Amino acid sequence: MNAAPSSPSSSRVVLQGLEFHARHGVYDTEAALGARFVVDAELYYPFAGLADDLDAAVNYAEVYAAIAAEITGTRRLLIEVLADQIARRVLREQPRLTHVTVRVHKPFAPLPGVFRDVFAELTLRRAEL
Repeated sequence: MNAAPSSPSSSRVVLQGLEFHARHGVYDTEAALGARFVVDAELYYPFAGLADDLDAAVNYAEVYAAIAAEITGTRRLLIEVLADQIARRVLREQPRLTHVTVRVHKPFAPLPGVFRDVFAELTLRRAEL
């Protein structure tokens, strides 16, 4: 019987449900009024056996600040582009990360029907920067 191939351990820190008021979107009313956006970020890096020291870890307060700056900064027409910009910035600013998954939710997207949520999701690896 063959043993299953071993895989490296996977670990992540998740920032979930970060809410911001911002002015992203295609329509003029979205730029004028803005809306609520929600961001989730999954931060992947090896922390098994990590020393109990913030300098050895990913500082998720810094990650939050980077996300807030991207969301409240330059207006984007597409949430897909916003997710990409957030992922790239977080990877640039946090060298310990191997990859990141970012979701940008637009729960009040201007759609003509009843829906729970609209979101764009991107997983970006450091090698793809």
